[in-house]
Amino acid sequence: MTLPPKLLALLFSTLAVGAAQAETIRIAIGTQDTTINCATGGLLIRELKLLEKYLPRDGKYKDAQYEIEWKNFTSGAPLTNEMVAGKLDLGSMADFPGSFNGAAFEKAGKKSLFITVLSGSTQGSGNGIVVPKASAVQSLAELKGKTISVPFASTAHGMLLRAIKAQGWDPEKDVTIVTQAPEVAGSALQSNKIDAHADFVPFAELFPHRGFARKIFDGSQAKAPTLHGSLVDSDYAKKYPEIVTAFLRAAIEADRLIAAEPEKYSELIAKVTGIEAEVNYLFHGPLGLQTRDFSWKPEYRQAVKTSIDTLRLMKRTDNDLDVNTFIDDRYIRAAFKQAGQDYDAKLKNYARLPLAAKDAATGKAIGDFSKVVQVWVEGEPLVRHYAGAESAFGALRKLEQDGKKVRVVYAHDRSSGIKLFASDAWFVSAKNDTSAFLTREAADAWAKAHGGKVVDYKAARSAVAGV
Repeated sequence: MTLPPKLLALLFSTLAVGAAQAETIRIAIGTQDTTINCATGGLLIRELKLLEKYLPRDGKYKDAQYEIEWKNFTSGAPLTNEMVAGKLDLGSMADFPGSFNGAAFEKAGKKSLFITVLSGSTQGSGNGIVVPKASAVQSLAELKGKTISVPFASTAHGMLLRAIKAQGWDPEKDVTIVTQAPEVAGSALQSNKIDAHADFVPFAELFPHRGFARKIFDGSQAKAPTLHGSLVDSDYAKKYPEIVTAFLRAAIEADRLIAAEPEKYSELIAKVTGIEAEVNYLFHGPLGLQTRDFSWKPEYRQAVKTSIDTLRLMKRTDNDLDVNTFIDDRYIRAAFKQAGQDYDAKLKNYARLPLAAKDAATGKAIGDFSKVVQVWVEGEPLVRHYAGAESAFGALRKLEQDGKKVRVVYAHDRSSGIKLFASDAWFVSAKNDTSAFLTREAADAWAKAHGGKVVDYKAARSAVAGV
């Protein structure tokens, strides 16, 4: 049967309108998988297919087709290059590369927006300085005249410059600072080709965990707040605000999942990145080294402003980026509202991911977290929690007697509360009171003020548990 010409024309016209309405929308996302604090803005969303769960399907998106593209990077600079070139729509990175992202967009006559924090520390934990394992250096003060490597223009570079300034040193004369990527620094530390290395998440913890470095300085000592967050091309956000909000809803869901089962998702991150689950848990578990926090606290806004100013001083940019328009919290507020959460309440909450647990030895609820020790036993899906070193070290002795292998032991710095690998910590051992510290200097000060003997991990275990 042959249709009349007018009916055929009407049919083709209808099909053409339908095709036009069925828009294909690209969502191209740049991730930094090995920068594990970006996990809730990348790796977990991708691996768990969370974005698909929240993408809009009604209104102007009723017939939309989505093409989700993921691309992984080891640092923020190349990610920024592809965003500016229009090859990516969203990306996640730290405060320094994030600020460079904003400056690079402006230089190109465009604009990017810093739309959320993913994880960070208002204290500055996450960035750190390590030395070779066998080095005699115990503190930053002992690095005068030495060579320190750092990834240039990174958030760790800013931390290092601030720490040097606090020592009263001239960074051009009193130390030699050289640029070095994390993967290069690892080999340099092992072969003692550098005196120290400053780096961002997770390398100041990863290198010590792998046994060839020792952390001597934490970013919190420089009092330099730091963060990782997500950015979006402003033009994309204007065109598809609902998609940007959906991405952030997926990030909030990723955060909920890892908060509920940190061991499980630490293992997933390890499977994808090769970064050990023990390191991932150090950051993402309860009382973690950093806090997953999606709110733009004043300290995080200041961190971005400081990074912009520092990049200008380093002559890495000459743009006068306005932090007040660069940071845009409209989309994360909308995502919080959709998720039924109170953004303003989160903005006021500075607590780390809480720990609600009982002492694995006594069964009593843990109320004081200043001396908590956590033990991850090989073959056990969950980390054990102990109220203090006394019960933890006693349990370790029993585990070893039973032939069980311990994956890792965590302690918490008595002064700052930051989470530590116990094997690299210093302890002040006194009668029924054993406290952990990141630095020998802090341990000495505590012992002087409160009594007790400063010892390393092995000696602390021997003193407490008789091993």
